[in-house]
Amino acid sequence: MKSEDPIKIKSATWSPGSRSSVVASFLKRPAIDASAEVLARSVLADIRMDGDASVAKYAKQFDGASLSPGQFRVRQVELNAAREQVDAMFVLAARETHKRIAAFARDGLRKDWSLPSPKGGMIGEQFVPLDRVGLYIPGGSAPLVSTALMTVTLAKVAGVPEIVACSPVGPSRQMHPYLLYALELAGATEIYKIGGIQAIGAMAYGTATIPKVRKIAGPGGPYVTAAKRCVYGDVALDLVAGPSEIAVLADDSAPSDRVAADLLSQAEHGTGFEKCLLVTTSSRLAESVRAELVRQAESLSRRDIVMRVLTEGTLIVVVNHLDAGMELCNLFAPEHLEIIVCEPRIWLKKVRNAGAIFVGPCTPECVGDFAAGPSHVLPTGGTAAMFSGLTADDFRKRSSIIAYTRADLKDVLHIVEAFGRVEGLDAHARSARVRFNP
Repeated sequence: MKSEDPIKIKSATWSPGSRSSVVASFLKRPAIDASAEVLARSVLADIRMDGDASVAKYAKQFDGASLSPGQFRVRQVELNAAREQVDAMFVLAARETHKRIAAFARDGLRKDWSLPSPKGGMIGEQFVPLDRVGLYIPGGSAPLVSTALMTVTLAKVAGVPEIVACSPVGPSRQMHPYLLYALELAGATEIYKIGGIQAIGAMAYGTATIPKVRKIAGPGGPYVTAAKRCVYGDVALDLVAGPSEIAVLADDSAPSDRVAADLLSQAEHGTGFEKCLLVTTSSRLAESVRAELVRQAESLSRRDIVMRVLTEGTLIVVVNHLDAGMELCNLFAPEHLEIIVCEPRIWLKKVRNAGAIFVGPCTPECVGDFAAGPSHVLPTGGTAAMFSGLTADDFRKRSSIIAYTRADLKDVLHIVEAFGRVEGLDAHARSARVRFNP
């Protein structure tokens, strides 16, 4: 890197088995911020104790919104007014995106199934929607209108009857009209002007104004992510969906301006904790992308936010072979992985850890954020190694079904009795044997 550059973007070379401290530090990012969790636990304890009063207190403290409990919920008159403020071009775009998300969600739903048991009975599974879910829509630095569609639509497709959406408001106490339009379009049944930790607490514990939900889903910054982990068990959760991140695997066929633009698309999200990784076999591309990042960042409306991510959360790594590059990407386990190489589909099957995969030079990550269909709520912080992205099935429960005939029960009686004997659970064995007593 040139010493006179105003932005210092970290770079490294890497190969499997190497001990690059720069790469190791980049890979080690925490999924949950420890200091955020300390604050989250304190705020959540207040909300569990004092309900609406604490929610109102923290809405004022963190977001500058002076709201009484009676003002938490968005009223129909506000939805009507918002509808009038949304421009026609966006209405068309939102409806098209909603249609694509719903179609993808419906096709991905798991179906009830059954399998004959050996002696005339049946075993299988059935899926039923949760009765009430809570969805968090970030709104701090910008209204994430697309997230409203990428979450609420899935719950609606799953058949959830009560869909709660929470998003913060500021001193104006007004939610962005485009966000309100998207929430109504997607099927939210209740919308609350509450954000941050206080929204997670209200949905998890319930208050006099906001009834408790069964499950909370949706992305958020470090404090929302920490709060979600703190309430696990009081409610079900979706996944760790914190600050955005992207990895690009590229060879010398990749245009440097496109690669840089794709990296910057995630750097601009606004928390300052975003991560951007370029892994390439081309030293020429690495240097060219570095220059493009600096050049393109200057013209972005969120320049200050982007500059922080470029200096603190961006890494360019040169590898000697694409196999090594893919190995590094799998170790990083990114939320988003772009593959911009010759014959990219060949490399698709080698991806082990990624929330969403974008294949080829004409698939920028932004189409996943706004248009393609799969939800953009994806695992972050390396948790793509263990979690998957949000789907409509995340808003349903699965129950196994066993319907035995007398012949089936007789067929397994010796198994039940053997396990009952070994585990010392004689009532188990008796409950099967009694059905054959005279």
